[in-house]
Amino acid sequence: MKPHKLKKGDKVAIVSLSGGILGENFAQHQKKLGEKRLRNYGVEPVYMANTLMGIEYLNKHPEARAADLKAAFLRDDIQGIFCVIGGDDTYRLLPYLMDDPEFITAVHNHPKLFSGFSDTTINHLMFYKLGLQTFYGPNFLNDLAELDKDLLPYTANTISNYFKLTTSLKIISSNTWYEERTDFSPDVVGTARVSHTEKLGYETLNGSGVVITGKLLGGCIDSLNDILTNTRYSDEREICFKYGIFPEIKQWQDKILFIETSEERPTPEEYEVMLGNLEKKGIFKVINAIIAGKPQNNVYYQDYREKLKTIAEKYDLPILTNVNFGHAYPRTVIPYGCTAKIDFDKKEFEITESLFQE
Repeated sequence: MKPHKLKKGDKVAIVSLSGGILGENFAQHQKKLGEKRLRNYGVEPVYMANTLMGIEYLNKHPEARAADLKAAFLRDDIQGIFCVIGGDDTYRLLPYLMDDPEFITAVHNHPKLFSGFSDTTINHLMFYKLGLQTFYGPNFLNDLAELDKDLLPYTANTISNYFKLTTSLKIISSNTWYEERTDFSPDVVGTARVSHTEKLGYETLNGSGVVITGKLLGGCIDSLNDILTNTRYSDEREICFKYGIFPEIKQWQDKILFIETSEERPTPEEYEVMLGNLEKKGIFKVINAIIAGKPQNNVYYQDYREKLKTIAEKYDLPILTNVNFGHAYPRTVIPYGCTAKIDFDKKEFEITESLFQE
């Protein structure tokens, strides 16, 4: 199910499905910036009942976070949903949503734009199971609340695609990449990020002479690994598999896997282990290709590339690396379940169907 595109005059829900930062006093300048940017697009932000309850409350009450997501789908006057930020325990919402027939019916009857990344991978996989196309893309704090005078141009263009009904979308490489900030205080509002010229663009591994098509499926590799291994929480794997959140191997058949690393910047050795856990699931045997996101701050870029090269050669998989999605700045949008085409010789990446329903 595709959602409708956004249009001027729409209301969009802001939901805290994992971290509760937006409700804290130290984040109020970011809240105002995010509101301003959304209104500049012509839409009105709506904070759900628990979005601003703060870190401690939302940590203790996953049911409150789930209630906000359900409420956003039940409200006819809300057309889109932006996650505030990621986190690490969104899986705790699953029992409150997947055991709720009213929520599932609302998703089916009122498909809406849903945007976020990182730990939001769990939410995306939940919606994927429910049949809703969602968008691994910009969120409220990391993107709309950018502390510079304006949004990062590439990311601003990404968000503008949420307002367009097109038959295809070319995903081009940004000519600039930006470092993550270390200071998010009010003192740095209006200051630019440290930026660098992108010297590599897209890079291909094992892709000579190949044009690949397939539907997109994936997320943050850290989050995928947490599901498979209980690395972070002892009950995460059990809960995720109870509700079938990690797609079965037949659902990976002929897909294009997209993966990227979190702000924790796993070491090359940790990255190799995470790739190994995907390998154990048999995913590399059945997919058509891999798209790998640029790592945040370009950390371990060459090391990750070498680990991916091993996978590419072992399974004869073409891989496109250094793509602008996930935790690196700026970011594009990857629509779950959409058909994409990659020309590995030309280093071109295109979504070949509409992001939205008519």
